[in-house]
Amino acid sequence: MPTETISQARMVRRERPASQPGSLERGIDILLALSAATGPVTLSQLCRSTGLPKSTAHRILGVLCSRELARRVGSAYLPGELPASMGGATRPRIPGSRRRVLPYLLHLYEATRQTVNLAVPAGPEVRYVERVYGHDRVRSRSDGDDRAPLHCTAAGKALLAFDPKLRHDLPAHGPFERLTRRTVTSLAALDRELAQVRRQGLACSQEEYTEGVACVAAPVFGPGGRVCMAVSVAAPAQVVPLGPLGISVRGAAQAISAALLGR
Repeated sequence: MPTETISQARMVRRERPASQPGSLERGIDILLALSAATGPVTLSQLCRSTGLPKSTAHRILGVLCSRELARRVGSAYLPGELPASMGGATRPRIPGSRRRVLPYLLHLYEATRQTVNLAVPAGPEVRYVERVYGHDRVRSRSDGDDRAPLHCTAAGKALLAFDPKLRHDLPAHGPFERLTRRTVTSLAALDRELAQVRRQGLACSQEEYTEGVACVAAPVFGPGGRVCMAVSVAAPAQVVPLGPLGISVRGAAQAISAALLGR
């Protein structure tokens, strides 16, 4: 590059006010703030942490969401697919596990005739990586993107109860986002539920995430005895008793754990 051109470039950098970062720098600041948070971040919180005006932050978030670098959850925001995968926020399944897991999911559907889910942790959420259902499936908020919060789903509670790191990464004080009138929003109440999940090996969500939908889940353990997935069944609330469903779900989770361990 000619010396004159280099000098001009340096002059432009010196003339740019340090307090006026470009759109790229602003977008990076927002992505860093989203990645550093342990849960969904509101627009006001992002503005406080980045120092950006609300109009500017809202405009950049719109661009980031359109490119799947960020995504909106209710009135807050989370990292999108690309940042989450680059940061390791989504824990992958055990390689080759689909071949061993899917037959048990199909058998569980045949036994219950309700929606069967296989979920893995993804930051402050669960990600449903397999779903088996019929034409009359129960409808849920997660149908659009196959994700849901940890704190108000049966699969999320099953993972939280047996994964200390997931539990540690939850917001220290809450409150958690209230999605229905039954959503547990305090950390103390959630911890009481998680203790019960550890005793029973089952987690339940009674219309906490979606009105009219109840769910029961059980943890799946992989090599090293570490929880790696959760199996759940979603059914219409007040129609299907969760007791019999829980027996079937726990049996399926135990069978899958044994298959992953090669027993």
